[in-house]
Amino acid sequence: MITNINGILNDFIWGPVMLVIFLAVGLMFTVRTKIFQISHFKYWIDVTFLQLFKKDSAHVRKTDDKHAISQFQSLCTALAATIGVGNISGVAIALALGGPGAIFWMWLSAFLGMMTNYAENTLGIKYRYKNEKGDWVGGAMIYIEKGLGWKWLAVIFSIFCVLASFGIGNMSQGNEIANGLYNSFAVPRWATALIVMLLAGLVIVGGIKRIASVTEKLVPFMAITYILGSLVVIFANASAVPGAFGAIFGNAFRFSSVGGGLAGFTVMIAMRRGISRGVFSNEAGLGSSVMVHSASNVKEPVVQGMWGIFEVFADTLVVCTLTALTILTSGVYDYTEYAKYVGTDLPETLKSGVALTSAAFESVFGSLGGGFISIAVMLFAFSTILGWSYYGERGIEYLFGLKAVPVYKLIFILIIFIGCNASLKLVVDISDTFNGFMALPNLIAVSLLSGQVIAMTKEYIAKVKTGKESVNGEELN
Repeated sequence: MITNINGILNDFIWGPVMLVIFLAVGLMFTVRTKIFQISHFKYWIDVTFLQLFKKDSAHVRKTDDKHAISQFQSLCTALAATIGVGNISGVAIALALGGPGAIFWMWLSAFLGMMTNYAENTLGIKYRYKNEKGDWVGGAMIYIEKGLGWKWLAVIFSIFCVLASFGIGNMSQGNEIANGLYNSFAVPRWATALIVMLLAGLVIVGGIKRIASVTEKLVPFMAITYILGSLVVIFANASAVPGAFGAIFGNAFRFSSVGGGLAGFTVMIAMRRGISRGVFSNEAGLGSSVMVHSASNVKEPVVQGMWGIFEVFADTLVVCTLTALTILTSGVYDYTEYAKYVGTDLPETLKSGVALTSAAFESVFGSLGGGFISIAVMLFAFSTILGWSYYGERGIEYLFGLKAVPVYKLIFILIIFIGCNASLKLVVDISDTFNGFMALPNLIAVSLLSGQVIAMTKEYIAKVKTGKESVNGEELN
């Protein structure tokens, strides 16, 4: 009964209606900001990523504020939670079940999701406040309560957030790490559990400052390493790159069946798989990453909003795209074969998820490719645990106050052991539903508060154009 009920709820929250709402909210902000992610691309990329390489970037990379983290640390902690196993397995699943066209719809969801994430983070800075310890506290629950005055909806969001942190942000990640070490190196799952509990505990107990200090080192390392590995595979199959892009765009709007009869990937299937994987990967619209962005030392809400744009760009348009291209160019993916099983379970002869991505890397690196992916999955999963521990902490503090946070941290660390050792399909499926349901109160809030986001954006642009607000003395073009 629980499985059936959860299946109905999950089909709704990750189904066509909600996915259209995700896109609609992103489209609204895209239109109302005059396509900010493109029209001001040079500016927001300069204020965020390129700022890290400039001489006067100390305020971006680190902060002396004992109660805040730097803008770069907030980005890395947010990416720690979003650049996860989904970037490796989720993209492969989208290809296996939705065809190459799913990647186009994943790109579209990311393009529009950039502005949803922008709105979330702008509101997060606007409504954040300092708690009794002097730490910044922000998130969807804060702007729901303070912006809309709907504390009841903020409570609902926080409950979904805490429940999702135990499942999708903890147990499922621990399970991936334990499976990877057991399958690749025969490490007992209980041993993996103890190691992960120890390492995660040392970081989590130290609070956001320690989490951020770890993620600012771990995330760039794992992202750059994975990107370089992907590029090697793609360049080794450079002649197949045009065909890969042709398959992506050609199948995004393919209405005809493949293989005759009902077999084949329709536009609807490609859309659903691509958009849902995109949202699941970058979390734009879920209201999760705004909690860590709100702990930044930034003063201008719009600036942190632009870091949110870059977060989605890096997670989906860079990392997920590279995963897709490694699979499509390596020759391990046969579209016509996968098309025969649309709407049904794939046979064991056809790989999906991590196995499909591993096969792509093995086509160039041999057995080392599988080991590389196993290690990447473990690093991505561990970073997700760190990021989500902070999200759950913020939810618990909102619901029960600061006194409940140490108890939450202890429970969170202990649950890692269960995740590493148990079969968790139902638990993970339920937590995936809770994860998705975070979007409902958040999307309601950002939509109703959209006027404030647009007003802050226009005000900031006007200040930059008149020289009253600038980065490195450069005016906005």
